[in-house]
Amino acid sequence: MYRRILGPVYDNEKGNWRILTNKEIYASVKKPTITETVRLNRLRWFGHVQRMEESRIPKRVLYVNFVTTGLKGKPRNRWHNEVREDRRIVGGEGWQEKVHNREEWKKPLRTARNRRVLHMPTE
Repeated sequence: MYRRILGPVYDNEKGNWRILTNKEIYASVKKPTITETVRLNRLRWFGHVQRMEESRIPKRVLYVNFVTTGLKGKPRNRWHNEVREDRRIVGGEGWQEKVHNREEWKKPLRTARNRRVLHMPTE
């Protein structure tokens, strides 16, 4: 959508019009990418579930292990693996203590959103 709003730009070096690259769009818009938004929301939800009582269904489902035969090829990324990776990117030291205090858990998430550390551009 932003690409259409911002429109094409004239490239002086090549002397023709071109569309903006994703990096140029993100730099000019200064909004979080979809990837950043998904990662932050995933970490927020993880903190919410961790603060729940042990008897609550979402918390029980989070740690259920289904015993199935694996498919051929590369193993699928599971939700829990993605959360682990997100915590590592944000700076996951001492997250076990922080997760039970809502304000302490939100601090690294706010920092990550402001610094945009969750965005890993593909080169």
